[in-house]
Amino acid sequence: MNQINVYLGFNGKCREAMTFYKECLGGGELNMQTVGESPVADQMPPGFGKDQILHSTLVKDGITIMGSDMSRGQSIDGNTVQICVQCSSADEIQSMFSKLSEGGRIDDPLSEKFWGDTFGGLTDKYGKPWMFNYSKNKN
Repeated sequence: MNQINVYLGFNGKCREAMTFYKECLGGGELNMQTVGESPVADQMPPGFGKDQILHSTLVKDGITIMGSDMSRGQSIDGNTVQICVQCSSADEIQSMFSKLSEGGRIDDPLSEKFWGDTFGGLTDKYGKPWMFNYSKNKN
């Protein structure tokens, strides 16, 4: 296995959320395809707007986040998926954690844990859970 990517459903807020994530991660390449731009636009059920995001991908260094306004059923925000970011510096973990927690909820404040790493968790303003880890002894 080469890579595992996270794929998130947003119920109409994909463009806003993916743009927010790009800003918080300090850039990256963000591609979005709308329903209207896709070859399946005419096959969508009523109620799916042509400006909704069919598929998006954000790539920044070793991080890939994918998202959509579409889902295979009812999208329910919960704790079954978390986005885990292994940070490369103390400044990076502080910056990302601070930005992504704006408008959200800090579930586990950044602190040094028993295993020696700085770790923290939050739920962003879109209801997505994030974990952050920085191993000062590995960098």
